Amino acid sequence: MNQESKQIKSGFVAIIGRPNVGKSTLLNEVIGQKVAIMSDKPQTTRNKIRAVFTNEQGQIVFIDTPGVHKPKTKLGQYMMNITLTSLQEVDLILYLIDVTNKFGLGEQFILEQLKEVRSTPVFLILNKIDLVTPEQLLPIIEQYRSLFDFKEVIPISALKGNNVKTLLSEIFEELPEGPYYFPPDQVVESPERFIVAELIREKILHLTREEVPHSIAVVVESMKPGEENPNTVVIQAVIYTERPSQKAIIIGKSGSMLKEIGKKAREDIERLLGTKTFIELWVKVKEDWKNRDYLLKDFGYFEEND
Repeated sequence: MNQESKQIKSGFVAIIGRPNVGKSTLLNEVIGQKVAIMSDKPQTTRNKIRAVFTNEQGQIVFIDTPGVHKPKTKLGQYMMNITLTSLQEVDLILYLIDVTNKFGLGEQFILEQLKEVRSTPVFLILNKIDLVTPEQLLPIIEQYRSLFDFKEVIPISALKGNNVKTLLSEIFEELPEGPYYFPPDQVVESPERFIVAELIREKILHLTREEVPHSIAVVVESMKPGEENPNTVVIQAVIYTERPSQKAIIIGKSGSMLKEIGKKAREDIERLLGTKTFIELWVKVKEDWKNRDYLLKDFGYFEEND
């Protein structure tokens, strides 16, 4: 078979599931580098992140969506709208579950949403199989199969990489013939500023106390070559919080926390950009920003039709 007659497959695949089931971990494992931030705190992903996997079979554009949860703020409602809209726009849905979690109302809600998407095939992806025995896995599979007609059921460990190649192979089997939507060397659709802001936010999630994580937004105001050394990138970003007490936590004693956030973020950002970077961070208070439409838009949380 010559190259011209080889059939290329491509399509869009949404990854959905409850918060913390490993969606971003799976995405990073598939792509082979960090494109989605990870944290053990729920609702880490706030925007749709499109990551691109390309090999000789074709191209898969993965859409990592915010975890399905009951919204309590306008930001939460925005996140849910993103997730549910994504289900209508793709060729395949991966419903990811954590096999160490018990079936609950969250799973029930997701399955109800999936039943509304009648024409799109759904794979059930059982994550964290390294933490259970095969005997424990079988009843979980039977329970979910009794509730929904899944096209495939695939057990994986996103963290360990177990069975991820099999998952990719099954996805290509399902996708239609089609073009490359992105250049083969592109791994993420989001602009660099968005990824940089997300990496800074990830470090805050990791380093700060429980009261801070859901109350922060990060906006990169500028990214430009250094004046003294054009081979470096100078990044200026603002961390927004809802209360002065949260601002104090992020700054830390004598600025120690802010320095640590900048240091850890710089390590990931330099890997992303492939060049030396300098990060300047400021912290500002915007009360109740998660419920104020104009601030949500200013911070990059746009509605699909804006």
